[in-house]
Amino acid sequence: MTQTGHGAETLQSGVPTGYWERVFAYDRWMQSVGIPIHKGYYIEDLRTLPLGWWADRGYSAGFIQLSGQEGVSEAHVCEIPAGESLPPLKFALDEVVYVVEGRGLTTVWSGDGPRRTFEWQKQSLFLLPHNQHHQISNMQGDRPVRLLRYSYLPVAMSTIEEPSFFLNNAHDGRVVPEVRGDFYSEARAIQASVTGMPGIRVFWYGSFFPDMGAWDKLDPNRSRGAGGHSVFIQFPASEMSCHMSVFPARTYKKAHRHGPGRVIVIPAGEGYSILWEEGREKIVVPWHEASVFVPPNRWFHQHFNVGGAPARYLALHPLKQFSGHSERVEDRARDQIEYADEEPWIREKFESELAKRGLTSIIPAEAYQQKDYEWSYVEKQ
Repeated sequence: MTQTGHGAETLQSGVPTGYWERVFAYDRWMQSVGIPIHKGYYIEDLRTLPLGWWADRGYSAGFIQLSGQEGVSEAHVCEIPAGESLPPLKFALDEVVYVVEGRGLTTVWSGDGPRRTFEWQKQSLFLLPHNQHHQISNMQGDRPVRLLRYSYLPVAMSTIEEPSFFLNNAHDGRVVPEVRGDFYSEARAIQASVTGMPGIRVFWYGSFFPDMGAWDKLDPNRSRGAGGHSVFIQFPASEMSCHMSVFPARTYKKAHRHGPGRVIVIPAGEGYSILWEEGREKIVVPWHEASVFVPPNRWFHQHFNVGGAPARYLALHPLKQFSGHSERVEDRARDQIEYADEEPWIREKFESELAKRGLTSIIPAEAYQQKDYEWSYVEKQ
């Protein structure tokens, strides 16, 4: 294996088997594909990630299997050469796609039914529904496209191990009545509560989000501090979901923890996150546009914006069974660290990183003294 610091490493050795090993059917299949498997705690830049030829899919790709994903979620990067189209594909599971780089078209259809085609660009986000055919094309004639693709394949393969069951099987997916006619149209807001996130009362419901780097339909996220805002997204007729948080320059969010499997990609900003298991070593993850990381199960993590503009991170959620959010208020209190209770090193490092850039923190002193400090949420970020 090759590794630099706490960054990505590429798995080359064989995978052990056995009930007590932390190895799953998905791991054995992933190893057999023969493309790079990138492991560790983070990927610095998806735009330059090494890829290999995936014959069954007809494209160059690389698996991302970071600490915290194992057995829960799949992510891989695929590349489409300039001006080319990928072979048509039918995948048995819902898949969320984030456009890392490029511009193109996707066509989706079921059996002999009508075809729906939509355009996307850099930082678009969309759903590929299960058991429907799709074909993805690069509209640019001078540069490749890179996509981040996310699904729950590890969980599915723990029940049905045969890869052929999931790829181009004979079953045609139906178009769910509630989304027929408006699939890939403009998303709409739904009033609802979000478990584990008090104060969040709206989420957006749709299959296509044109630009997560510019999305401005945000709500105050009062529980995490820093005057940040968030958008929660639910995909139609699917249990897949995600959220994006936006928080101001020269601030950082409160440390918190939850379950495994969230793949976090950065649409915009410059900063770092700190990951740690309670009582253990702290791991610093630097990030910028197109970086990816995954907080491991029940590890605290905390996000820091050391740039001069608002930062954004998009979190692709695992199945709801793995959310790890506490239902009771008293339990949630143990899963979040208030500014007043954090280790002094956290604030010292943040101010040191800002000083290197000629900047200073805008977090008021009162936030470190008053656990019930109220941030201003007058303006959306």
